[in-house]
Amino acid sequence: MKKMLLTAGIAVLLTAPANAFDPMSIYTQKAPENCLSKVNVKGKLGLNDLIQIGVCNNPDLNRTFMAVKSAEASFGASKAAYLPNVNLTAAATASHGKGQYDEPNANVYKDMKAKPYSINVALNWLLLDFGGRSASTDMMKAYMEQAAFGYNAALHDLVLGVHSAYMDLLSAKEVLKSAETSVASYKKSYDETQKKYQVGKAATSDLLLAKTTYLRSKLAVTAAQNTIEKNQANLATLLNLPPETKFSLVVPKKDDSSTALAEKMPVQKMIKLALDLRPEIKGAAKAKAAASAGIDAAKSAMAPTLALTANASYADRWKDDKPFKDGYPYTYGGDVGVVLNVPLFEGFSKSYALAKARYDYRQAVWREKSTEDAVKNEVWSAYQDYKTALASYTINQDVLKSAEENERVSRASYRAGKETLLNLLTVQAQLATARQELITSFYTVLIGKSNLYRAIGKF
Repeated sequence: MKKMLLTAGIAVLLTAPANAFDPMSIYTQKAPENCLSKVNVKGKLGLNDLIQIGVCNNPDLNRTFMAVKSAEASFGASKAAYLPNVNLTAAATASHGKGQYDEPNANVYKDMKAKPYSINVALNWLLLDFGGRSASTDMMKAYMEQAAFGYNAALHDLVLGVHSAYMDLLSAKEVLKSAETSVASYKKSYDETQKKYQVGKAATSDLLLAKTTYLRSKLAVTAAQNTIEKNQANLATLLNLPPETKFSLVVPKKDDSSTALAEKMPVQKMIKLALDLRPEIKGAAKAKAAASAGIDAAKSAMAPTLALTANASYADRWKDDKPFKDGYPYTYGGDVGVVLNVPLFEGFSKSYALAKARYDYRQAVWREKSTEDAVKNEVWSAYQDYKTALASYTINQDVLKSAEENERVSRASYRAGKETLLNLLTVQAQLATARQELITSFYTVLIGKSNLYRAIGKF
């Protein structure tokens, strides 16, 4: 089960529609086992590892899986309506009283103990209902398929959530490293200013400014550490692990393959692809099919029904050494027949039920349209966000290179006495900002890429 689910959910690259996850395949599978006791988070974990833990442990995903199994059971129950109903009834009693024996002295009554019992077998088989059972079965099947697509959507949401939490945690850890680098840089400036101060080449105000800037830079480290703790807790909660769980994560490569889409296509093609693949749209279509079958079921409820009935019975009236004068020791028999039921008047309840079914269908039609519109907008927005994030990342790469060169030149000038401390600290602040913005923009691209794939329905 886990291997099948992970194959469907882990892939974060565009694949051919033929390889898309088939939600109906889960019907033959067992429920995801809870593997909380088997989880090992001590080693380095990649995205696939985290998704595996989520598939096993996430309560919402497991709840959705149970909803599929429940719908599957309802579908099975609807098919049972085609089979006959057979009931066995057995009864036994014990009694004590006086009875008249068949003897010369007929006026003599003696104590009698009777233990009669009876067995009855009844069969009822609906033969004709003008499509009622067929409509009910179609409706339950559509609900089952809708639940399966709902599970698929929940799986996609889990993959997206794990991916985003994974990236947020990686980003926070890199921001911490960047903040520590900035602290080291400010410490270097402070040390250099101290040396200048000791030889009279720096004013007291410069020394205090360098020290203050150095000390304040440590606040960014504290803030980054706090963000890491929060992001670790968010990821742990998503995986149904204790919030204090610590993660050692595999860092993705920072190259063009990690930020670029696997397939380049215009946004309109992406939208068309999403309309074909999104489980939410397929689920809405199944809901509409179920509502349509509900109309047929409501109509058939107004039609006559024809059923086959059969009964067989056996009864032993008593158990004693002598028979009652006027009794038979046992009886048996049976009968076969057909029953025609023609509904004539039900207080308009079935008419209202039909009206409701028709309105439910219209709701389903509009819900499907609303879902399609939402998906189109989601793909469009995700595509624009991804493009913007990619452009920002490209620019920030150049900004960082420029900031690093500017810091190198400014530091050399400060050492040579050609640059003021304030200018150097300003350049250092710009470099720190450039580092953080590059980190943020890189992971924003990855998250935007994942959001786009989720919007298309292809992971």
